[in-house]
This record gives sequence, C-alpha cells and structure tokens, in this order.
Amino acid sequence: MPATTSGVMTTPISITDALLYSVIGMVVVFVCLFMIYLIVKIMSAVYLAVTAKKKAAAPAAEEKPAPSPAPAPNGRAGTYGELKLVDVDERTAAAIMAIVSDETQIPLNELRFKSIRRVEQ
Repeated sequence: MPATTSGVMTTPISITDALLYSVIGMVVVFVCLFMIYLIVKIMSAVYLAVTAKKKAAAPAAEEKPAPSPAPAPNGRAGTYGELKLVDVDERTAAAIMAIVSDETQIPLNELRFKSIRRVEQ
C-alpha cells in the first residue's frame, strides 16, 4: 500500500521517470524563453519600421544647415588677435589652451584667449 502524507497518497517514482520529468521541465522553460526572444525580435522590427516611416515622412527642408563660423576679426582663419602672456612660457600657455579646449569640447580655433598669467599661491 502506498504511503500517505496528510491524506494524499504518494508513490515513489523511478529514476527514469524523474529524469523524464526534469527533461520535460527544461524543454518547457527553453521553449518559453525562445518565444520571448521571438516576441522581442518582432517588436524591435516593428519599432524600426515605424521610426523609419516617420523619418522618411518628415520633410528634409526642416533641417537647417550648420552655421558657418564667423570670420576672424583680423582676417586670418583660426586666429583671433593677440594673446598676452604674463609670467608664463609659450609651452605652458599652449598646454592650458589645449586643456580648456578638451574639457569644454570646443575646438581650439573657436576659443578666444585674451591673456594667460601665472597666479602665485
């Protein structure tokens, strides 16, 4: 007679049945994961198609060309007048200007430095 636990009849299962149940469970999990993968792929394709249609429908005339840089006041391209160095050599001044350009993400020829001087602490 099978063993009972709290009124429910239980019977021991064989190793082959246990392995079969485990394989069936793993197959169900992987099938569900594959279905989720397909759903995400389909949603991605639909989203890309919709955004491509919106982009194509938007008139190209609305895009404004990038403004051209203002001409240099002294006529030389990329320079803006004189730079006054006070107690600073040219190499240090060049390093300072390069650091400022890099940190602000503004090209060096668009920055205007009037003077650079050493500040004593």
